[in-house]
Amino acid sequence: MTEIEELENTVKELKNISQDKMIDVSSELKEATAKLQKLAREENSKLTAWQRLEIARNPKRPTALDYIDIMFDEFMELHGDRGFREDGAMVCGLANIGKQNFTIIAEQKGRNTKENIKRNFGMPNPESYRKAIRLMKQAEKFGRPIVTFIDTKGAYPGIGAEERGQGEAIAKSMMEMAGLKTPIICIVIGEGSSGGALAIGVGDEILMLENAVYSVLSPEGFSSILWKDGTRVKEAAEKMKMTAQDLKKFKVIDKIIEEPIGGAQNDVESVAENLKKEILSGVRKLNKKTKEELVEERYQKFRGMGEYILN
Repeated sequence: MTEIEELENTVKELKNISQDKMIDVSSELKEATAKLQKLAREENSKLTAWQRLEIARNPKRPTALDYIDIMFDEFMELHGDRGFREDGAMVCGLANIGKQNFTIIAEQKGRNTKENIKRNFGMPNPESYRKAIRLMKQAEKFGRPIVTFIDTKGAYPGIGAEERGQGEAIAKSMMEMAGLKTPIICIVIGEGSSGGALAIGVGDEILMLENAVYSVLSPEGFSSILWKDGTRVKEAAEKMKMTAQDLKKFKVIDKIIEEPIGGAQNDVESVAENLKKEILSGVRKLNKKTKEELVEERYQKFRGMGEYILN
């Protein structure tokens, strides 16, 4: 039995004893609980990139709509790219927290087969990005801050999507976001992979949940393309530096949002509240900047990512 399991049993026993009001074990329970939380947090910090990816892929992990329902007072979804059709893989609309209005752009996965078919397994088609661009331009016109939720294995690679200009839609989304004269906050909440994630990831502040991942492709794709060996996925995950902890060091993201032990699904309300606080704080700060300052600082932010290391 591990030390954590022993502590969990101790806490459970103390809780049972505490139900007997004749015996006061509150101080012992408090001490054991604090020790358990500290030890669990230490163990959590040692998780490998692959282990964090498995948490990010957990089917019970909260989706964008789960966070939207908790974080915002009201949300009204808007549909269609005015060019081809509605695509359920991207949820877009208007929301507010008190008197502060927002435009929401969110990649949405399903929880079961029926929902995944409706949401195209969270893999956007070109019309998703064109819908997002339409609403982002609207947000700029009315001075609404934009919040994006990134959670996709990648843009849909089907023939129809390619025929309708998948690459162009992704590139245009990134280009438009780079020049939008309104605050943009991007949040990586799950598995952010490939251009499908990068397409809505150009913002003034990039937040990332503790167990989320963010990369140019999946470890499966990396190992099969680079090494021609699909069995080396765990090694690939480490090499790709896809965790929030690595990306914070490289200044790709700005802040890590802590999750409960085991993942956000264990206490989605607290994670949503922390995200809400960060969004409101970020918007207050960004609203103090001029439109020109927003665009210039966003440009410099992305120009400053990465570096050459000469051996």
